[in-house]
This record gives sequence, structure tokens and C-alpha cells, in this order.
Amino acid sequence: MNFDLEHFQEEIKQRKEFVDNCLIGCLLPRDSDPPLIHQAMHYAVFNGGKRLRPIMVLEGAKIAGGEAEQAIPAACALEMIHSYSLVHDDLPCMDDDDFRRGQPTCHRVFGEANAVLTGDALLTAAFELLSGENGTSGIKPDTMLRVIAEIARAAGSRGMIGGQILDLEAEGKIIDYKSLRKLHCLKTGQLFRAALRTGAIVGGIGEKGLLALSDYADNFGLAFQISDDILDVQGDAALTGKSMGSDARKEKNTYPSLLGLEKSRQLLEESIATCLKSLELFGPEAEFLRQLACYTLYRKS
Repeated sequence: MNFDLEHFQEEIKQRKEFVDNCLIGCLLPRDSDPPLIHQAMHYAVFNGGKRLRPIMVLEGAKIAGGEAEQAIPAACALEMIHSYSLVHDDLPCMDDDDFRRGQPTCHRVFGEANAVLTGDALLTAAFELLSGENGTSGIKPDTMLRVIAEIARAAGSRGMIGGQILDLEAEGKIIDYKSLRKLHCLKTGQLFRAALRTGAIVGGIGEKGLLALSDYADNFGLAFQISDDILDVQGDAALTGKSMGSDARKEKNTYPSLLGLEKSRQLLEESIATCLKSLELFGPEAEFLRQLACYTLYRKS
């Protein structure tokens, strides 16, 4: 399929700006009492993220034929959870990173203890948003409970946190492809899966469509992680916002370290092809997701 990187990046930019405005409305103001924690929460959320997860939530609602506006609270909640995970991931006891997207990490600006609390605050704020009046307006209670369960599972011990545990256990060890795939399926893939599924659930999608979108999300998560690993080897630090080769220095298991660059690119292309195949059930309404899958092959950051 045809893919225009420059045009798609502009589209991503516009959608990101929309999500940023939604996030401003969902977070308490920076000067809320006590101001330090709310300043840190804003710093953690507004740090240049691409907003792919909330964008996917909104796309899931659109593809299902629902109102994207009803999915805004779920989209913002997922981004808060993603932001919290990055704050904790950067801590000295975890990946010990000084920079995130070219900016000093949260614990470098606000201190380690405050960074821990910032992550905690973002996680709890996400579920406050999902369960509050603004999050449930116009949505049936059983649908909202299903959304909350989807997100909680994806963020918990059977999802993102479980993947982080596997990642920490694997440092300094050589693991096989199956173990690496499981690690990233949990750590990275589960939030992508939850994003697309929750939006579609809010939009009222049927089970057949939900399964197709789940398959897309699983393969998109794999493609995104492989491209991330390749960028760590061959990317431009000015664009990625982090020093190159950081995964190797930390003895992280990556697709290039396990398979080599050539086979990693081949697996990336295969994952993209599977993404596209999973969308055959849908028509033009899924065109953005098709373009998003192709974007993983060309992205620079």
C-alpha cells in the first residue's frame, strides 16, 4: 500500500494536539494543592510523547461506529498509565535513565521519592477518571466496568508490570526468542491491545470485530517494539531523544541482539503484513490503522 511519511506525521501531529488538549482537561491544574505533585504529574505527561495509545483508543471507537468523544476519558486514562510507567521505568532502581525524549527524567527534576509518588498519583488519577462522572457519561455501567477491567488487567501483573518483571529478570542473561516475545507482549503490547479494545468496546463493536482489532494490536505492539530496538542501534539521538546503544550498555535483550538487524527488519515487515491482514474485515474506516502499521517501518523517533 502507498505510504506518505510526511503526510502521516502531520496527521499524527494533529491527533496528538487534540489528545494533549483533552489531557489538560482531565488533569488537575499544575497549581492545585499540593502544587509539587501536580507540577510533577504535568511534567511527566507533557514530555513530548507521541500519544499513540490514546489515539488508538479514539480510533477503536470510530471503527466501531461509536462517538469518539465518549472514549476520551479512557484515552486519557491510558496515557496517564503509560506516563506513570515511564516515570517508574526511568528510576535508578529500574533503568536508571537521566533523559526521556531529550528532557531530564522526572526523578532528575523532582527527586526520586517524588517521582515514585508521581507515578502512583498518575495511576490512581487514571482510575478516578475512568470511574468518575466525566468518564462514564453516556456509557452503560456494564460497558464501563468492562473497560476498567481491560485497562487494569493490561497494566497489572499479567500485563505491563509482569513484562517489566521479566525484563528485569532477563538483564545480563541471554534469553530465547519465545521469552523475548512474551516479555514485550506484556510490557509493551498489552497497553496497545487495551487501547484499541477499550475504544472499540465503548463504541459498541461486535465480538468478531473486537477479535480482529485485538489481532492487529498484538502485531502492532510487536512491530513497534522491533522498530524501537532497531532505532536504538541505528537511530538519530537528536530525533529519538536518547543516546544510541543504551540497550546494549544495559545488557538488555532486544530483537537485533538476538536475531541481528536483517532478521529483525524481516520480522518487522512480517508483523506489519499481519497487521494489515487482520484489518481485512474493515473498510475505509480502518485506513488510519493501516497507515499506523506502516509507520513503524519508517518512523525515526
